[in-house]
Amino acid sequence: MKILVVQDHLRSGGTERQTLLLAHGFAAAGHTVRLLTFRPGGALARETAPLDVSTLQPRDLGLDWFAPGLARAARAFAPDIVLTMGRMANCYGTTLARALPRAAVIGTMRTGKPLPWLFRRSLRTATHVVANSHAARDHLIQNLSLPPDHLTVIHNSLVFPVTTTATTPSAPTREALRAQHGASPTTAVLLNVAMFRPEKNQRALLPIVANLPPSFDWQLWFAGDGPALAATQALTRAHPHSSRIKFLGFHRDPTPLYHAADLAVLTSQRESLSNFLIEAQAHGLPAVAYDAQGVAEAFAPGFSGELIPAAAPDAPARFTATLTRLLADPTRRAAMATASRHHAATHFAPAAQIQAYLDLFTRLRQSA
Repeated sequence: MKILVVQDHLRSGGTERQTLLLAHGFAAAGHTVRLLTFRPGGALARETAPLDVSTLQPRDLGLDWFAPGLARAARAFAPDIVLTMGRMANCYGTTLARALPRAAVIGTMRTGKPLPWLFRRSLRTATHVVANSHAARDHLIQNLSLPPDHLTVIHNSLVFPVTTTATTPSAPTREALRAQHGASPTTAVLLNVAMFRPEKNQRALLPIVANLPPSFDWQLWFAGDGPALAATQALTRAHPHSSRIKFLGFHRDPTPLYHAADLAVLTSQRESLSNFLIEAQAHGLPAVAYDAQGVAEAFAPGFSGELIPAAAPDAPARFTATLTRLLADPTRRAAMATASRHHAATHFAPAAQIQAYLDLFTRLRQSA
């Protein structure tokens, strides 16, 4: 098959990582693949080789929505399948369907954000839509009235390979990284890896950790960049335990951070499916997370982590209480770590997810 994968920009987000994983996987399976981006460059641009990559903007204009010559570039490649990834690419789904009447244009639903009108229109006109969680699928059925047979659920894949060394890191490696940030062997390290966007709601973790028992030795590590970073850092400067809160910046591969941490924490207000929780579990990190849309499908609540009802008036207090219990119970955390690795390996294996896409593409071509 000739597969065109469309993404506006290769920034550092979870969708962009999934885009690259899928494109590489399709190519490795023997298909002719082209990755088409609107903007050149981006944090993940160096990870495209040896893919065939085409970019529409001659230089980076900083405009995610600007896709000059999109229809012409798509027709020149003449794909059998078009897979639109991310909000901006999906907004152009109808344009691509009109330009390529013989191709199957596959929309994707991978966000908890409100959908622009063009995105909603494209989901209705797409040949098919892949949702990355059952919650996202149900949202499209209930709110956009999409027919169930127009939708398929394929969960996100593990992006970073997990080896025996990764799941049982040597003590010097783990402790050296912890020591670099002032954490002792007994410090409980809480980890959040995500772009700093308003909906990721990292700032909510600040009052949650402020109320941990004074006797606890803990640190909170944030890894990522984005538009909400400066505001979160400003709030941290006034935090009573600001020295325990570390901003580690963007990590192309955060695997060492997963090795060094003890718990994954997530306070997102909107998610379709959390890549961070999937990756954290694969490395044996139990999770405590707010029950945003789709989050419950990323782990096994009660076994590999704990889910906090985000709408409850006392949600922050519940989050703090849950952290307190887990940090005081290393035996429980160890059991959750084992369950986390098993859950991630069982539900989010890259080979299975890539094959699920290819099987869908084949069915759609056969039914055309």
